[in-house]
Amino acid sequence: MSPALWVAAAALAVVFALLWWRQVFTRNATSVDAAWALAIGGTALAAAVWRDGAAVQRMLAGGLAVAWSGRLGWHLLLHRVFGHAGEDGRYKAMREHWGAHANARLFWFYQAQAGAAFVFALPFWCLAGHPAPGLSTAQWAGLALVLVAQFGEHRADRQLQQHRSDPSQRGRTCRTGLWRYSRHPNYFFEWASWCGIAAVAAPAAGWLAAIQPVVMFGLIRFVSGVPFTELQSLKSRGDDYRRYQRTTNAFFPWWPRAGQEGPR
Repeated sequence: MSPALWVAAAALAVVFALLWWRQVFTRNATSVDAAWALAIGGTALAAAVWRDGAAVQRMLAGGLAVAWSGRLGWHLLLHRVFGHAGEDGRYKAMREHWGAHANARLFWFYQAQAGAAFVFALPFWCLAGHPAPGLSTAQWAGLALVLVAQFGEHRADRQLQQHRSDPSQRGRTCRTGLWRYSRHPNYFFEWASWCGIAAVAAPAAGWLAAIQPVVMFGLIRFVSGVPFTELQSLKSRGDDYRRYQRTTNAFFPWWPRAGQEGPR
């Protein structure tokens, strides 16, 4: 790695260590999600400013990173950090699951977030150094996929917020709109966004661009996304969520399975 990348990695490790120290006192780890998104955008923007690729590639790297990071970071700050009375349910579930070892394990979780932010900033770093004076077909296709996926994620987030703000739906699972076809459409479209970013970065990063979608799928589907979200949903909505699990795909959108609702 170049010295600049080592500096970026060290800076991210320090920032996330300080955020972990803050949550020790507040017992609220919710802000780490927004910090992760903003850390990727900040690192990518620095690469777009300092690297020496073609102007169009540097502008693409910076603009794409700021658009992705800004949308997700603002949404998380607005609805999960400033607009939420307590800690996000996923992190509550983590604390309960880890018990007395929660703070120690959260430290390594925060450092893993720093490492993930570094890895997810690498496509933008490669793109900002790409010398091609114009966009390839793969880059145009990737941009189209990012736009569609970002719209889908925004729509899923809006539908969930509308459901949660309806007093008549308290204690019930959202099954409207995109949530009829996937239990986690927001996570699916987030992963799809990274598939698009990989296509945009592929001419500069080669096969390394595939790392981010693969890692994102693993993190969302099996580590910090779906498992702890479902654990909290089962705790808060019980049988209603179990019926939802029986009829609706966990991740990839598909038609709901009929006749498996079970008794109410």
